[in-house]
Amino acid sequence: MKLKQRMVVLCAVLLLLGLAKIFLLDGGEGSAASRRDLRAFRKMEAGLSLSRGARLTHTLQSPWEIASQWVGPREVYPEETPELAAVLTALSTAQIERADVGYKGTQLKALLVLDGGQKVVFKPKRYNRDYVVEGEPYAGYDRHNAEVAAFHLDRILGFRRAPLVVGRYVNLRTEIKPVATDQLLSTFLTQGHEPACAEGEVMEGSLTLWLPDVWPLQKHRHPWGRTYREGKLARWEYDESYCDAVKKMPPYDAGPRLLDVIDTAIFDYLIGNADRHHYESFQDDGGASMLILLDNAKSFGNAALDERSILAPLYQCCMIRVSTWNRLNLLRNGVLNSAMRQALAFDPIQPVLAESHLAALDRRLSGIVATVKQCMEAQGPDNTLIEDRMNLPHP
Repeated sequence: MKLKQRMVVLCAVLLLLGLAKIFLLDGGEGSAASRRDLRAFRKMEAGLSLSRGARLTHTLQSPWEIASQWVGPREVYPEETPELAAVLTALSTAQIERADVGYKGTQLKALLVLDGGQKVVFKPKRYNRDYVVEGEPYAGYDRHNAEVAAFHLDRILGFRRAPLVVGRYVNLRTEIKPVATDQLLSTFLTQGHEPACAEGEVMEGSLTLWLPDVWPLQKHRHPWGRTYREGKLARWEYDESYCDAVKKMPPYDAGPRLLDVIDTAIFDYLIGNADRHHYESFQDDGGASMLILLDNAKSFGNAALDERSILAPLYQCCMIRVSTWNRLNLLRNGVLNSAMRQALAFDPIQPVLAESHLAALDRRLSGIVATVKQCMEAQGPDNTLIEDRMNLPHP
């Protein structure tokens, strides 16, 4: 065979191999990675529907003990959680033993202690489901229902990095006032403070399970955070090579953290959260801890707004985990919308999201997929799709 013919054949083979990789990682089932990710996806689907009123019957442990044992360096809860419905039911029904003002921050919240000593954060209802938050993409009060929806999206995406959240109705007269601190009574429950919606004595809100004290948190400034100052841009907003600089800074220069940031950008774009100026990991982790998906309430504010700048870590770094890419492809063609409906049907405050927000999930997913494909076209799949399956054992 002549040299020219050999070169043509070689180029054809390389092209086919490249196309095969894209096919196998674009919803196909042929590669080992795809088969593994498909099995994980099927497990998620099988456990998505939760039974209302579920109770723990096979163990003497409390729901809080079980949830505490789930937590590890790379997950808040494991892939298979048959007790999840019972834990969430306990969150939504357990007696409130103490009520105090919430931890520091700008938004109205309460710190509750449930029967058995479990701490939770209560965020009250501020808007009706169909209310549209206008203005900047980070505008408005916290949305309690967004916390609930974000937790279930975390389950569907297979990240498992968000603390457990459930909706709950609390009776202010019988459940809160008898156990409330004076400080809470003078702020949270008085007229003239920040508006929270209650119907008579009953207030709707979300409860977020406090992470175990044995896993102390460390706060980090998000490398793609906004300045929140009119006329002043952050470096990433004008420097398209910004990711190259981030890759030279710890903990983004090694380990899973940069890919976690990109996963989080995908998560935040889907829910419309442009307010992640900081993030938390576990302390003294050497960069190995997951980026914990805390405080997701500035989400689902405007279903018509697809804030592309949230995706800056993805389109500037042009890289994504293989497992994330496979999961996104399995959620295309309306599967994400359907999965969210199925997951949210369990919650006591359902319907959790307005129809417009459910439709926005599928539209935004298409935008993410298109962005990744643009990266693959520009630099090839090998430089875009990163194999990173870091599974650290529980201590």
